[in-house]
Amino acid sequence: MSSIRECVLAMFTELGKEELDLHELFEAGGNDPEARTEVFDTVERLVKEGVLEERGNDFYALTNEGKQLLRNQNSPAEQ
Repeated sequence: MSSIRECVLAMFTELGKEELDLHELFEAGGNDPEARTEVFDTVERLVKEGVLEERGNDFYALTNEGKQLLRNQNSPAEQ
């Protein structure tokens, strides 16, 4: 089972974008309001951890650390 954290990070790959706005990231939580709150909290944590960076106007991008984390997250499935 994927965590919200993994789903948020995977959105960058799924949508094929360098940066996503918060509304796109909310899709990681589906239509459940509680899950969307969890997405918001997760995005804030990822920013504090240096995995995402805020780009203004509710846009977020993966940092180099975030890109590496995403590559590592995807590696086992490819083996």
